[in-house]
Amino acid sequence: MADPRRPGQGRDSPWGRAPRPAPRAPAPRSAPPARGEGGQETGELRLYGRNAVQALFARRPQAIRKVYLAEASIPQWQPLLKWCVANRIGYRVVDDTGDLDRLAASRHHEGIVVDALRQPPLALDAWLASLPAGPVLALWLDGVGNPHNLGAILRSAAHFGVAGILLPAGATLALSGAAARVAEGGAEAVPLVQLPRTDVADAQLHEAGFVLAATLVDGGQDVFAAPLPPRLVYVMGAEGEGMDRGFAQACDLRVSIPGSGAVESLNVASATAVLLASWWRQRPAAGSSALR
Repeated sequence: MADPRRPGQGRDSPWGRAPRPAPRAPAPRSAPPARGEGGQETGELRLYGRNAVQALFARRPQAIRKVYLAEASIPQWQPLLKWCVANRIGYRVVDDTGDLDRLAASRHHEGIVVDALRQPPLALDAWLASLPAGPVLALWLDGVGNPHNLGAILRSAAHFGVAGILLPAGATLALSGAAARVAEGGAEAVPLVQLPRTDVADAQLHEAGFVLAATLVDGGQDVFAAPLPPRLVYVMGAEGEGMDRGFAQACDLRVSIPGSGAVESLNVASATAVLLASWWRQRPAAGSSALR
């Protein structure tokens, strides 16, 4: 959210034994991340955490390239392991959870780590063509970069039926393992969309019937009282510097979240959840039809 008094937002709180091989031949080694158009990473992504991996297995099992899991987790992951055997995907049972800590670079892996093909972002025109008629909600992230905030945004976006996360041209933001874990499966439910130049994206979105709403710390319409259009894009600013003031003024609407004033503002992930809930409250059946 942007502050009209300055180009900024409230400060954000930032959030061994060798594994024994599986019966099948090991999967190919992960390729180093490459970068495609707009700075987005391509190649493979290392995911971890039960809900993140379960969502991947449910929606994109063909993307799985290698599985590492703790011995105690084997009963829970029998369907995944059977799928790996049937499709000649390598997996390893790891005796020492410290090995999983190192693989995930985190202790929050919940006994499972997976290497998977990264889902490339959609082009804006392809995303627009896939949308249903009627109410649709999207988020334009203008500089959001903290992976934990991105994960929390994806989780809220999935809960409230957001149809896409729009990334500005030149943005380097990409899904990470940490973001996917915090999203608790939401990363597989909400597509990332790569935008063209801002003026081109603005024109295409308006042609598709969308209204752009800048989110301000104060000075905007009360989001709880304002009538929100059925096809809406909330523009969320960066955690530290906020969204561009000129861009905020160019948006069709400017909305704010009223509060007690005891703190300057909510952080971007918390603010996003409130804003999404405000739209959903006005049309609770809309969001589910926007998700593919």
